Amino acid sequence: MFNHVSAVVLFVQDFEKCLAFYRDTLGLPVAQLEPKFAAFKMHDQDFALLHVSNAAEMVTAEIDGPPARGVNPLMLCARVQDVDAAYETLKAKGVEFTQGPTSQYWGLRTIYFKDPESNIWEFAQPLTPEQQARFSADNPPA
Repeated sequence: MFNHVSAVVLFVQDFEKCLAFYRDTLGLPVAQLEPKFAAFKMHDQDFALLHVSNAAEMVTAEIDGPPARGVNPLMLCARVQDVDAAYETLKAKGVEFTQGPTSQYWGLRTIYFKDPESNIWEFAQPLTPEQQARFSADNPPA
């Protein structure tokens, strides 16, 4: 049916706050900016923010309000070249992390943080074969 997601569009309540976060804090270049819409061109995928009022009109469906307290609407995952450098850069810009740099058993080094509307982001880089072997030796199965 399909084998590639061509775009991710987040429906947001506070458009200006989210725009500032993605443009200024994360440093994504703006490809298109309209009153309640912003698109950021990424490597091979489009990423956009759309105010919920415009989203409801566009998809001709009622868009639910913000998620229940403690429930995150989704998680977005992105690959970076250096997780530790990304962590330090974003930490210096005031980003609060739910988890700092961590080597995971599935072969990635990750960090996790939330955007202004509680969407969770994972930034990850693959562990090298040497890092994976060292991780496995230090963390044997229970």
